[in-house]
Amino acid sequence: MDNCYWLLSIYCYTAFAILTLLPSLDALFWKVPLNPGGISFDKTSAFSTEARTRLSEHYSRLEGTLGFWKKRATFFTRFHYYCFIWTIFSAWAVPLLSAIAPQTNAPASKWLLVVVSSHVALALSFHRGLKISENMKAFRHGESDFYDLYRRLMDRPTAFGVSESEQLDKYFSEVENIRKFVRSAETESIPDIEAVKQISTAEK
Repeated sequence: MDNCYWLLSIYCYTAFAILTLLPSLDALFWKVPLNPGGISFDKTSAFSTEARTRLSEHYSRLEGTLGFWKKRATFFTRFHYYCFIWTIFSAWAVPLLSAIAPQTNAPASKWLLVVVSSHVALALSFHRGLKISENMKAFRHGESDFYDLYRRLMDRPTAFGVSESEQLDKYFSEVENIRKFVRSAETESIPDIEAVKQISTAEK
C-alpha cells in the first residue's frame, strides 16, 4: 500500500512538471502576438505625409522581426523561470527524499528521487546548453530598445535632428544598430555541441 502512494507521487510530479512546461512550449511552437503600440506612424501628426509613408513601410518590414523577437523573448523568459522554480523546489525536495527513501521498503520511493533529480538535471542542461539567460536578455533588450526608440521618435522627434530628413535617417540608423546587436547576441549565444557535452559530463 505504501508503494502505491509513492507511485501516485511520481505520477503527480510528472504531470505537474509537464503541465508547467506547457506555457514555454506554447511560446516555442505558436505565434505570440505583439503588444498594442498605440497610435501608429500613419496616424501621427508629427510628420509629413511622405515621412509617415516611409515610417509605416519601414515598420511593416520590421513586423516579422519584431514578432520573432517577441516569440523568442517569451519562450526564453518562460523557460528560464520554469527552470528557476523547479531548481528551488528540488533544492529542498531531493535532500528530504534522500533522507526518507532509505527508511521505507517501497521501491517507488527511490524512483521518485530519481525522477526529481533527473528532471531538474535535464532542465538545467537545456538551460545551460541553449544559453537561456543570455538569449532572454538579448531579445528582451532588443525588443525594449526598439519600442523605446519608436516612442521617442513619436514623442520627441527633435531629439533625432532638426529637419525631418535628419530625424528619419537617425531613426533608421539606430534601428539598424539594434538589429545588429540582437543578431550578434543571438549568434554568440548559439549552443556549442562540445560545450553541451562538457556540461552533461560535469553533471554526471
